[in-house]
Amino acid sequence: MRAVIHALAQAFAQLTDRAVLMVLLKSVLATVLAFVALGIGLYFALVWALGSWAGEGSGLAGAAAAVLIAGLAFWFLFRVVAVAVLQFFADEVVIAVEKQHYPARAAEARPLPFRRDLANSLRGIGRTLGFNLLALPVAGVLLVTGFGAALVFLAVNAWLLGRELTDMAWLRHCGARDAQNPVSRSERLLLGGAIAGIMLVPGLNLIAPVLGAAAGTHLTMRSLPFATEPCDA
Repeated sequence: MRAVIHALAQAFAQLTDRAVLMVLLKSVLATVLAFVALGIGLYFALVWALGSWAGEGSGLAGAAAAVLIAGLAFWFLFRVVAVAVLQFFADEVVIAVEKQHYPARAAEARPLPFRRDLANSLRGIGRTLGFNLLALPVAGVLLVTGFGAALVFLAVNAWLLGRELTDMAWLRHCGARDAQNPVSRSERLLLGGAIAGIMLVPGLNLIAPVLGAAAGTHLTMRSLPFATEPCDA
């Protein structure tokens, strides 16, 4: 736990660095624009669908239902969209942390080929969607508890985020024959839980992905063996 807290503290401190700040601004802007576009499209699609189903005179009810459903969809999809957006800028965060805190490691790293980087990103997005969809029935059963459903999604996303946020740095350094993320499962789960919790806080949820990527880089750098081969296979 101490390592995760220290990594998060270092990540918070580096949010004011120019390189990290630029990534933060770009990722926040891209995330907001993505949600605005999704919101407009989803709103009109739901109003049309509900109007067609309920007939004329249901515009107000349809609009209210559309807003409610859109809000629930955004809550569900925020982590997917935010992490997907971060994938485009992840290397910039990792490089900024490496150069400031681990210059020797930065010299060893090599960016992944675009084909592999894209494949990893798509797999990560697929995992996030898939596991959240699988968690829906369990969360539905636990809705009566008042907090059980939220805990289910928090646990699922803690595991997912812990993996994604440490893979961003590890894949630049790992040996092609060594497919094991060097950060312990408990540390990944704690980091993912902390970032998933921050994502529930309005305002802070926009900086959470970049904060998590920076903290994940610190954890990974401190867990790497001394000699590695870049993952170029």
